Amino acid sequence: MKIATWNVNGIRARQSQVLEWVSSDQPDILCLQEIKAAREQVPEALSHLPGYWCCWHGERAYSGVGLHIRHAVCPDPPRFEHPDFDNETRIATVRFGNMVIASVYVPNGGKDFAAKMRFLEAMERYAADCRSKGLDLLLCGDMNVTRTDRDVHPKERKANVIGQRPDERELFERVIVSGGMVDVGRALDPENDQLFTWWPPWRNMRQKNIGWRLDYILANESIASRINQCVVLAQLGTSDHAPVVAVLD
Repeated sequence: MKIATWNVNGIRARQSQVLEWVSSDQPDILCLQEIKAAREQVPEALSHLPGYWCCWHGERAYSGVGLHIRHAVCPDPPRFEHPDFDNETRIATVRFGNMVIASVYVPNGGKDFAAKMRFLEAMERYAADCRSKGLDLLLCGDMNVTRTDRDVHPKERKANVIGQRPDERELFERVIVSGGMVDVGRALDPENDQLFTWWPPWRNMRQKNIGWRLDYILANESIASRINQCVVLAQLGTSDHAPVVAVLD
């Protein structure tokens, strides 16, 4: 099973890139963030993506997530849901069997840092609840937090800047611990200090790989133990974020 997540920074701007990528890579689970489109604004070619059950959950020109499951993985129409802490169309979930998958877009926090912290606190409770129920949880998306300084290029490290603050890092760590989860990308590539998923969109920062790691696939230990690959497709697309793709045995 191939699991992919990508902050597209506008689904209409990235329509052809998403279609080409999905056609070539055929992820079984596709999570998208920052689609910046209400359901009726999603381009027709994507609104009913061939071979997928689709959930588009967004607002006009702001925020929004997508969550798409291949028919081959889930033959019957799944039930897409939104936890009670969903605000500004930032999370969609689906459950099939014992597995719960979430496409997540955590607030940046630049305009309302308190709202970001409330969202992370709620996500911690959600992860803990799934764990207490014995559910296998996958949280995929743009978490807008770098776990450690290693997840930021040295030229971009700034004390107490949002995305690198100790309080948000501590809370993000609580999400991982409370859910009994594994940061799959880092677990499979623990020594890589050049592992980034977002780059400031100026001065050729992406080409120089001067970036931050903001996009994650978090899996509970049961699922993580079966993931043998997790890569960043750093050269794909024109979003300021790159897709992250994991392969589950």
